[in-house]
Amino acid sequence: MTASVLSVPSTNPVPVIPPYATMLGFTRYVTRTGPAKATFVGGLRRARERRSGFNPHGQLVKALKADIAFRTGGSYLSGVVDLVKDRWKPLYESVSAGAKTYLASLGDPAQVGLAQTRDALASVGPLVVKINPHFGLKYEDGRREAVRLHFDEAPPSPELTTAMLHLMARHMDQILPNADPVLVDLRRGQVHRLDPATKPTDIETWLAGEAAAFTAMWSTPAA
Repeated sequence: MTASVLSVPSTNPVPVIPPYATMLGFTRYVTRTGPAKATFVGGLRRARERRSGFNPHGQLVKALKADIAFRTGGSYLSGVVDLVKDRWKPLYESVSAGAKTYLASLGDPAQVGLAQTRDALASVGPLVVKINPHFGLKYEDGRREAVRLHFDEAPPSPELTTAMLHLMARHMDQILPNADPVLVDLRRGQVHRLDPATKPTDIETWLAGEAAAFTAMWSTPAA
């Protein structure tokens, strides 16, 4: 008698990717409204599942940091446009001019240098958010700044600016102790700082609600 072999379907569960966002992703999410929020979260979740992602701005950040560190007045920013692939040249050309404006706004190059920052993992309501400034600055007078760069064509919205600066300030002991958070709109060379009139408790309540909604959307994939 020949034994028959039955095909048993696999019962291995599909791995669940826990809710997670970078500071950039979360602050972009809070600026959206209506169905656009769910669409945006779905895109973040799929990218996380595929572990995909590409940062086209890496060379520009390195050039800006080199000009600060070596006090070269923008020569690295001028040269980096010729180093990137042709598809990225228009982006670099549009951003490098504002980056030079920001560099000049720092004042005497001899009075400012780079400071080492660290990333932090924040709990915002039920959501884990990675807080990751681009670099730190230290001034001769003792001031310090943790700097996050904004590259988008549109200026940062008030909601994005408030959320990003608050999240950095909230974890500054880990990022760069005794530093102030700064968001730089790099295309326009404009610097944004915390509004002293804002109430941190109100921002916390707002962000916790946004994080709860983000987590619910992440856990309910679209059909």
